[in-house]
Amino acid sequence: MPNAKVLSEKQTIVESLAEKLKSSCAGVLVDYSGTDVTTDTQMRHAMRAAGVEYAVVKNTLTRFAANKVGLDELSPYLNGPTALAVSATDPVAAAKLVCEYAGKKDSKVKIKIGFVDGKIISEKEIKALSELPPKEVLVAQVLGTMVAPISGLVNVLNANIRGLAVALNAIAEKKSA
Repeated sequence: MPNAKVLSEKQTIVESLAEKLKSSCAGVLVDYSGTDVTTDTQMRHAMRAAGVEYAVVKNTLTRFAANKVGLDELSPYLNGPTALAVSATDPVAAAKLVCEYAGKKDSKVKIKIGFVDGKIISEKEIKALSELPPKEVLVAQVLGTMVAPISGLVNVLNANIRGLAVALNAIAEKKSA
């Protein structure tokens, strides 16, 4: 049995991990075994730049933290070397970066499982999530879809007014001739 100091430190780590999991909108568990230092450093730098927290985690402590926040389904995947990539603001960022590095030639990075807003998602779903366009593009597409019918209505109304103007102009020319 560990002494009180070690137990207290582990409880603090579990609390911190639980808070991180709870406040994150999305995350991915990664098997990083066999990854070389250069790739790992590049991946960590890219994640930091994108606002994604990436850290190697102890499986047992992560299991306790996941159970505490209702992510019990992560437990079977918490074995072997495990790293956790979480994002508090962008649900796509962690998945996009992990998939980018996992998809590189000769990459040793493997996706284990992920979560989005408290729902567990599979490796296949993580890959689908990573292929989504950036938020700005999605917003532009939605706005474009919303504006298209209004633009069409404006064009139809303008065509009717144009047609009336052409007809009146033709009548005016005919009377003046």
